[in-house]
Amino acid sequence: MKLVSFSINGKKSYGELNGDFVVEAPAEILQRYSDISEAANINEIEYLFEQSSSNNQYDVRDIKYLPPITRPNKIICVGVNFPDRNAEYKDGSSTPQNPSLFIRFPSTFTGHLNPLIRPPESEQLDYEGEIAIVIGRPGRRIKKENAFDHVAAFTLCNEGTIRDWLRHAKFNVTQGKNWYRSGSLGPYLLQFKDKEQLIEKKIQTFVNGELRQNDNTKNMIFGFDFIIHYVSTFTELSSGDVLICGTPTGAGARFDPPKWLKPGDVVEVKVDGIGNLINSVQDETI
Repeated sequence: MKLVSFSINGKKSYGELNGDFVVEAPAEILQRYSDISEAANINEIEYLFEQSSSNNQYDVRDIKYLPPITRPNKIICVGVNFPDRNAEYKDGSSTPQNPSLFIRFPSTFTGHLNPLIRPPESEQLDYEGEIAIVIGRPGRRIKKENAFDHVAAFTLCNEGTIRDWLRHAKFNVTQGKNWYRSGSLGPYLLQFKDKEQLIEKKIQTFVNGELRQNDNTKNMIFGFDFIIHYVSTFTELSSGDVLICGTPTGAGARFDPPKWLKPGDVVEVKVDGIGNLINSVQDETI
C-alpha cells in the first residue's frame, strides 16, 4: 500500500494511492486519526497500512499532495553520507567516522508536484535527492541489528538548500537548510518488511530531464541501521520522527559554474521501488 496525504477542495485527508486515483481512508479511520502524523506519532501507522479502503476516491489530477508526514516530532538529516560527496569538499579529509547531522523544520517541506520556493534573499537554491525514514517504535540506544524493528515507513526527500546561507556563521548549516518550502517529501509512504530490499537502491536526481545525481544505497558511508543506532544513542527516537539519510554527489553547487535551480525548473528524485518525487521551482511572492 502507498499511503498519501492530500487536500481537495480545501479539505485535508489521506488514503491509498492506487494508480491514477487516491482512495480515501474509511470514515472510522479518519475519525480516529486526523492525519497520518497522528497515527505515526503514537506508533500506529502500521494500522493504516492494514486498513481496507473506502468508496471515496479522487482523480490524482484533482488533489494537492501534502508531505506524507505533516507533523513529525523531529526531523534529523545526515550530511556527507556518500564517499564521492566527501571528496567533493576537496579538503583532504578521510572518510568520516561518524555522521554529520543537522535539523530541519516541518514548514521547510512541501509535497509532491508542488513548487519548491526560491526566496528573494538568494538565487542559490539547490537540490539533494535522498531517502527518508519514518520512525515507528520509539527507542534509545537502539542496536544496529534491531534498527529496522523501529522503522514505520520510507519516503523520498528533496532536501533543498540555500547554499550561500550555509556559511553565515563559523560553524553551522541551520540557516541554509530551513527556508520555507525549499524542500519536499513524498509522494507517499511505503513499508519494507525485508531490509535487504533497501541495501541496493539506485538514487537519481534529474533537473529538467538531465541526470545530475546517480548513486546507490550500497555506497552509503552510514547505512540506515547505523543512522538509527547512532542518532538514538544521544537522543531518544520518538514515533513519527523523520530521518533523512544523505544525498549523492552531483548537487548544483558542485558544477563549475554552479547550476542553481531557477523558476520553471523541474526536479525529479527517483528511487526504484520507492517512487518518483517531482517538484517545479518558483520564486517566493512577498
